[in-house]
Amino acid sequence: MKVMSMRRITVLVTYYSRTGNTEMMAKAVAEGASKVKDVEVVLKRVEDTSVEDLLKADAIIIGSPTYYGQLAWPVKKLIDESVKYHGRLEGKVGAAFTSCGGLGGGAETTLLSIIKAMLIHGMIIQGNAEEYHYGVVAIGEPDENALEACRELGRRVAELALKLKA
Repeated sequence: MKVMSMRRITVLVTYYSRTGNTEMMAKAVAEGASKVKDVEVVLKRVEDTSVEDLLKADAIIIGSPTYYGQLAWPVKKLIDESVKYHGRLEGKVGAAFTSCGGLGGGAETTLLSIIKAMLIHGMIIQGNAEEYHYGVVAIGEPDENALEACRELGRRVAELALKLKA
């Protein structure tokens, strides 16, 4: 019988957080991914994340607060810097999460901005058919439901990346 060996993969969770809400979510996403066997998680603030970090990762999960229905400038800056490596992120798994100030504050457009950039890079996006279809959203400080959804997002992304590397 042939035994398939799994390769260890890296999941990068990168985020921008001014108030700490998105950081709480990022830590929960990283926690969920770290529970998956053969997964190494790298958790970094976006200001400390380089394009080379994106290239090294097998999966990339990006978090940003929602500002006027948009992602935060430091996240946009990293995405803009990634343009010079167009095509080199192809096949990596991607996902997004955001925190916002209230309902109707543009959280979905923020998530879609991140996801659109990932799709243009040729990445494979992990969605959710049950809830948080485009990525996890927390309104204000994330409650336990949002944090559990973040852990679930991290786990699902890590498991998909492992399947693709098998």
